[in-house]
Amino acid sequence: MSVRVLIVDDHAVFRAGLRLLIDAEADLEAVGEAGTARDAVFQARALKPDVILLDIVMPDQSGLDVVPTLLHERPETKVLILSMQDDPQYVRQAFSSGASGYILKEAADTEVVAAIREVAGGSSYVHPTVGARLVAAENADARRAEEDPLSDREREVLRLLALGHTNQEISAQLFISVRTAETHRAHIMQKLRLSSRAELVRYALDQGVLEQ
Repeated sequence: MSVRVLIVDDHAVFRAGLRLLIDAEADLEAVGEAGTARDAVFQARALKPDVILLDIVMPDQSGLDVVPTLLHERPETKVLILSMQDDPQYVRQAFSSGASGYILKEAADTEVVAAIREVAGGSSYVHPTVGARLVAAENADARRAEEDPLSDREREVLRLLALGHTNQEISAQLFISVRTAETHRAHIMQKLRLSSRAELVRYALDQGVLEQ
């Protein structure tokens, strides 16, 4: 039984090329096309595709924004993002919205076909170039978190604590509850492995927190 594919892209010529590519494979079938996000939802409902090839840049709504709607219509359908955007941020957004794969438009024909088969079979797929950048970005984020484990709000609380403010005063200055201020303080001490206020002040001085 063929994998049923819906092609969603606002360029008719590009859609036609994809249709020829897909229909040339014995196990794949292009069952329809859509040029807008709205039409994609309608076609998904009517055609019940196994895989939706979806561009990000659409005239009426971002492809990433319409993914949840498409999956609501057809929970069993897999969405494969096909985009010119190679920024890891888009990949993260695509997967968090429910997409099963992300491939660049510059990919070779054989790679597009392979990606369709992968997501149709229940696996995830990321274009190798984008995957490498995603790993590099995640490693950089991990290094930053190691070097400075505190969030921006925690750094604010750290600064006020080091300046001698009480939890009540911090609560008033940052418009948070006293309980939240206490929780932030506990998290800071835990993350930095500090056991006293003196150590906290020393850390703040060493990191230049008081100069911010």
